[in-house]
Amino acid sequence: MNDDAMDLRARNSQATREAISHAALRLAIEQGPNGLALVRVHDIATAAGVSPRTYNNYFSSRAEAICAFQADQSRRVGQALRSRPAGEPLDQAVIAAVIELYTNPEPDKAGLRMIMLTPELEGEALKAFSMAEGPLAEAIAARTGTDPGRDLFPAVTAAAVAGAIRVAGRHWLEPGTTKSFATLLRSALTCVLPAEPPEDPRDQ
Repeated sequence: MNDDAMDLRARNSQATREAISHAALRLAIEQGPNGLALVRVHDIATAAGVSPRTYNNYFSSRAEAICAFQADQSRRVGQALRSRPAGEPLDQAVIAAVIELYTNPEPDKAGLRMIMLTPELEGEALKAFSMAEGPLAEAIAARTGTDPGRDLFPAVTAAAVAGAIRVAGRHWLEPGTTKSFATLLRSALTCVLPAEPPEDPRDQ
């Protein structure tokens, strides 16, 4: 199989995955507060235009399907940081990369509320957002010239960023909130991001 055929196959697979995920979330929202428990695999597959067997090839649970977009988004954070200009300070680069990835377009509030505030989805949502940590730590290490196997900085910073994204999301969902998600996300990230890694005391 040539590269073009492989790329097309990967794009088709991702499109199917996204269609199933969007259908699962939409159906759960339409069912109301207890929507997750009322949605059946057959209904999701039908809404996505696939067979139940295809659904099962992609997801092992409804919670995994519903949170798939967040998981895929999180996996792209590292690449988003690598795409920033090389001379940009670390804090500015991470903030710009995360805001672009998570707010363009702005999240669907009803969907994010379902994902973050439904007890049955809580664990899957946490796992989805945490998927940013590994790729982001690698990108931070590459950008700062640190060794992720020796230095704590890349992994700790990546974990702090993932936590800041979740906190910003929860605040954005609070009743009466008028600020945009981008504004809250910037504020949360500013709390945890240094401009550069601290000196390693072992090097002093």
